[in-house]
Amino acid sequence: MSDHTHDREATAALTALRGALAAHGITLPSLDLHLPSYAGRYGTAPLITLGNCSAATAQRLATALAKP
Repeated sequence: MSDHTHDREATAALTALRGALAAHGITLPSLDLHLPSYAGRYGTAPLITLGNCSAATAQRLATALAKP
């Protein structure tokens, strides 16, 4: 883990998002922390890269988000 002030916040969000997606059978292979965010010192957590996905994965994600 880095010494970035908000590293734990970003890592927790990433872990939560991976788990929530997995609960719907969705995997985003390039889901990760946005490494260039670590180049500067900002007052917010590093960004999370959602990355690319197939059309089928995008459809599963849209369906999961549309559920009440």
